Amino acid sequence: MFIHKNTCKPRQALSDLSTSLNRAPDVFFAPTASADQYQLRVNLNEYQQLARQALPKMYYDYFTGGSEDQHALRENTEAFKRITFRPRILVDVSKIDMSTTILGYKTSAPIMIAPTAMHKLAHPQGEVLTAKAAGACNVIMGLSFMSTCTIEEVASSCNAVRFFQLYVYKRREISALMVKRAEANGFKAILLTADTPKLGRREADIKNKMIAPQLKNFEGLVSTKVEDDEGSNLEAFAARSFDPSFSWKDIAWLRSITKLPILIKGVLTREDAIKAMEVGVEGIIVSNHGARQLDYVPATIDALEEVVLAVKGRKPVIFDGGIRRGTDVFKALALGAQAVMIGRPVVYGLAAKGEYGVRRVIEMLKDELELTMALSGCPTLTHITRNHLTHGHG
Repeated sequence: MFIHKNTCKPRQALSDLSTSLNRAPDVFFAPTASADQYQLRVNLNEYQQLARQALPKMYYDYFTGGSEDQHALRENTEAFKRITFRPRILVDVSKIDMSTTILGYKTSAPIMIAPTAMHKLAHPQGEVLTAKAAGACNVIMGLSFMSTCTIEEVASSCNAVRFFQLYVYKRREISALMVKRAEANGFKAILLTADTPKLGRREADIKNKMIAPQLKNFEGLVSTKVEDDEGSNLEAFAARSFDPSFSWKDIAWLRSITKLPILIKGVLTREDAIKAMEVGVEGIIVSNHGARQLDYVPATIDALEEVVLAVKGRKPVIFDGGIRRGTDVFKALALGAQAVMIGRPVVYGLAAKGEYGVRRVIEMLKDELELTMALSGCPTLTHITRNHLTHGHG
């Protein structure tokens, strides 16, 4: 059962003002009357609490959980706290420009929606609403291979620039078909997730006996129905489907089936960054899969600079993992990322308030990034440098 708290009628003046500003009042209506009923939500972490209230436990645990001891999950956010600023003063910051270009596509800010699976577990309209929010905010959306809306539904729902995330299945023809459908429907790039030869051990999903829903993209091709009374059906489906033999040499196969640029997602080391350059991908995404794969890997912010130094500006480097504040976005940019991806907070916004919730998550980050740039003396993204951070972080 999905429970969604939507705005009602009370506070007409606030509603009228919000409409004039093209945004709804950010008011959460609790299940029962309380002093919290009209509390203003002012940061992303509060949307996680709304999502906890809106979602069944199995689905909330699925979206929030990491692998095994969840050390890497905690570190993905904690590591940002060890990095502090060196702001510059008396700079003209009367105009702040956050716009940038990613793979040739202009976007309002260096913020992208990460490809996260199964948005219909968060909201009945799923990825369609996420895509609409991306279009409204003029940011790029990454659509998951494990989307619960079809490629065609998402493509027809909005004008957002869309990238398509790819897993490679043992039955390669299925992955090839998805790539061709994405290309035919106007997706602009392939995000190859390369850190999942097997699914990480997500103990909350095992305890909850997480059920993998049927995915419309795969109708007539493969069933996600797997009988596993001992644990996560999702893990059993992945074990049956993912191709653990896929390796660097197989990038040539992927290139042979698409003209779209390929970005490789899951790079954490200098060595793999260099290999990615050698096989000729168009971009690198520094990611530990939201800490859902191998535990005790570095926090992605701690791995970022190593990858950036190896790439040496030859290809764009995008950051994924642990962003919760505009200050986090600034730190990733200062360490060399061209843009950042947002995963869990987008799902939390979707679960709490649908399309509006996703828009508010993106708007909050943009507002916080704008303020951080102003207070650091950076009127444009090109002004953000490593010198704006303390050394010896991590």
